[in-house]
Amino acid sequence: MKRLVIFDLDGTLLNTIADLAAATNHALQSYGYPTHDTDAYRFFVGNGINKLFERALPEGEKSPENVQKIRARFIPYYNLHNADLSLPYPGIPEMLEKLQHQGFLLAVASNKYQEATTKLIHQFFPDIRFTAILGQREGIPSKPDPQIIEEIAQKAKVSKEAIVYIGDSCVDMQTGVNAGVTTVGVSWGFRPRTELEAYHPASIADKSADILTFLGIG
Repeated sequence: MKRLVIFDLDGTLLNTIADLAAATNHALQSYGYPTHDTDAYRFFVGNGINKLFERALPEGEKSPENVQKIRARFIPYYNLHNADLSLPYPGIPEMLEKLQHQGFLLAVASNKYQEATTKLIHQFFPDIRFTAILGQREGIPSKPDPQIIEEIAQKAKVSKEAIVYIGDSCVDMQTGVNAGVTTVGVSWGFRPRTELEAYHPASIADKSADILTFLGIG
């Protein structure tokens, strides 16, 4: 039976927080709004960029119109600068290569908008043949809605029993629960380990090698 491993992107495969913070602060500053420390963005991200902007805007300014204004400044800047400071977490490229070599199907399910998701995956993991690379797309609900997982499962032609979904946040843990698939948390991402533990995932990885161990690869 083919097994499919689906990864979240931000906070799971790549540490992207500094570039996300810089681009959002650039957009906020251009309208005279206060900016935030990079660390604050760990709790702003995870539900797509519109929710990121809503969280970053000051109280009383969180209107849909202001979210769209920030988005219009953010996207051109982020498209140019989304790999300035972003890097894979330690051991991630080697882990993906090992899984690929062992015959696992691999995919990405992100709440980052599609254009940036595709670009970053191709830039940092050019030798990995992903079955699907899906980000946030118009008309498709964001995680924790399970539709993105179901879409990848259909493309890969595997049953839910053959899927492991891996992510770093409560959004990811809830996505796995909603999709009815085995879910693994990673503790190196943007959110605290206690947030993952609250959802009782099948395992929590503290380093990339722990994922290999969970999947039965020495």
